[in-house]
Amino acid sequence: MREEDTGAKLLAWYDANARVLPWRVPPGSSESADPYRVWLSEIMLQQTTVAAVKAYFERFIALWPTVRDLAAAEDAQVMGEWAGLGYYARARNLLKCARVVVAEHGGQFPDTEEALLTLPGIGPYTAAAIASIAFDRPAPVMDGNIERVMARLFCVEEPLPASKPVLMEHATLLTPSHRPGDHAQALMDLGATICTPKSPACGICPLMADCAARKAGIAADLPRKSPKKPKPTRLGYVYLARRADGAWLLETRPDKGLLGGMLAFPTSDWSDTPKYAPPLDAPWHDPDIEVRHTFTHFHLRLALRLADAPMDATPESGTFVPNAQFSPSALPTVFRKAFDLGRGLSIDGDHGKG
Repeated sequence: MREEDTGAKLLAWYDANARVLPWRVPPGSSESADPYRVWLSEIMLQQTTVAAVKAYFERFIALWPTVRDLAAAEDAQVMGEWAGLGYYARARNLLKCARVVVAEHGGQFPDTEEALLTLPGIGPYTAAAIASIAFDRPAPVMDGNIERVMARLFCVEEPLPASKPVLMEHATLLTPSHRPGDHAQALMDLGATICTPKSPACGICPLMADCAARKAGIAADLPRKSPKKPKPTRLGYVYLARRADGAWLLETRPDKGLLGGMLAFPTSDWSDTPKYAPPLDAPWHDPDIEVRHTFTHFHLRLALRLADAPMDATPESGTFVPNAQFSPSALPTVFRKAFDLGRGLSIDGDHGKG
């Protein structure tokens, strides 16, 4: 295999088949990629699908067209708009990064991997993607799609994650100095549309003749992955309290930690033996309903508790938010699940059950 020939085939395929995405400049366009849009899309796309990101990206761009606009935004509004996209540390770092770019770089993203890596929330992959796509730097980009293409193209049978250094070596050798951004996006598109995890469409792949795994008859088996450890399960309580005037008891979670800075219903700790500690003195009802949610590293099961709160109730944590000012869409997914399960239930029956 000659890297130059393989790269030329890949770019020719991309020129004819590039996905149309709201953050992307089409191949052959006279426009240059906007570093802000590239950065925003790459942060959103971390461990999230293109289909899920599109609407969020378009809404963010409509609200905050430039990095200066985003840097000046209120934290709560940005976190609310991010709700449902998951991995909420990304939203906190998004704001931090925008403000550093404005305060320390004059509102312009730096154009090298090294400088990009100094910004909050930007790791090696994101730095390479921005440098390559926005600034045409020959930086090898490696995401899940590209890992799969490299493993098959070069028939790397060693399981992930141990094979990552070898896959990066291959990606580095394949990265051209001419149109490196299009090359990176071509590999992403190839992995997303043809060299897919299951049933790759090898018969229409532009790199079919070069693919070592296809020649060996094991393309669909690669990349191999080391067995994952089973996720632990944590338990807890989630408390939904509503006053007669319709106000809901809500709180903002601490900035540090899971779902940091997000609007939420009060909860207990999340552990093997959570402490039952309602946020206010009220007759709490156990509807015998559990809210289940899975995070990256663990499963969560929250026992739902409901209460009609007195008008003069003083909660130990959180504040009552008028119904007109409360938008369930601003809640992270686990708390939207709790809201959807609890809002239609009548609060009666056994009370105070832990």
